[in-house]
Order: sequence, then C-alpha cells, then structure tokens
Amino acid sequence: MFWLLIILAYLLGSVSFAIVLSKLSGKIDPRTSGSKNPGATNVLRIAGAGLASLTLIGDLCKGMLPVIIAILLNFNEQQQAWIGIAAIIGHLYPIYFHFHGGKGVATATGVLLILSPITACLAIFAWGITFYLKRTSSLASISAIAIILPIILWLKPIIFLPICVLCLLIIWRHRSNLKDLLIGNERHF
Repeated sequence: MFWLLIILAYLLGSVSFAIVLSKLSGKIDPRTSGSKNPGATNVLRIAGAGLASLTLIGDLCKGMLPVIIAILLNFNEQQQAWIGIAAIIGHLYPIYFHFHGGKGVATATGVLLILSPITACLAIFAWGITFYLKRTSSLASISAIAIILPIILWLKPIIFLPICVLCLLIIWRHRSNLKDLLIGNERHF
C-alpha cells in the first residue's frame, strides 16, 4: 500500500495547476512567458493575482492531500514524509508535461503544513519577511528553506532525512536563480 500511495502522490503532484488553470482561463502558458516556470509566482507575473492564488491553492493541496491520506491509512511519520516527497517530485518533474515542472515551494509547503505546521508557519513567515524586504521570490524561497532543517531536527527528528531531501530538491530547482542572485540578475517584483 505504501508504494501504491507513493505512485499516486507522484501522479497527483504531476498535475500542474499553473498550466491547467492558464489553459482553462485562456491565459498564456506560463512555460512560454515570464520566467517560463509553471508555478504561482510566474502566473502572478503573467496572468494576475486571481489565477496565481488558484494555482497556489492547487499546489498546496496536492502536497497536503497525499500526506493526509497517509495519516488516515496509519502510515508512520517517516512514511508520510516520503509520500509527501513523491508529490513534490511530481510537481518538479511532472509526467503529464514532459517532466518540465515548477520549483516545488508551494507543494513542499503543503506537505510541511500537515507534517509539521509550526515548521511550515515559520518558513512561510521567513518567506514573507524576505519577500517584503527584497521583492524577490527565489531569495524568499531559499530563505525559507534555510530555516526548515534546524527546526525539523529540533521538533521532529524522525522526518529529518526526508525533509533534507525536500530541501535539496528545492535548492536544486533554484540553482539558476542562485546564479542570477549572485551576479545581480534575478527578477524582482
């Protein structure tokens, strides 16, 4: 049952709300405009706050739902975390969209909201403060990721390993943003 839920979490994670909602609303495909990233931040840039909000909610929910199901099926916390990672991998590398996905921040936030709400809230707070001060989504995301590991190690060490994988995946997907930040070319709002 665990492996079945891993596969289902990946398939759910592969649903790109940025692409689907943009097509349904007649807006431009986020993979062809702005940062070319199919995520809520790019949808905000190219289609506005309404569609970006729906994208964000969809991406949060596809991180939350598999973990909730894992809890209902009495999987242990580490299994719940790995199932959440599968949803994030689906978002990053979606089978339905030729493995070209988003950065994974919203889906990872959805996973964390269920696994460790305190960690998620502190990461959201760090993201918000950084974004408010610097107006750069990627820097805000990296700042949020930076505080997750010490908090998880303190609050829930049992899920430290899968959360390390989560953080590495998000950082890996932000590697081009990190280069742009270092040379001063990153996009600002």
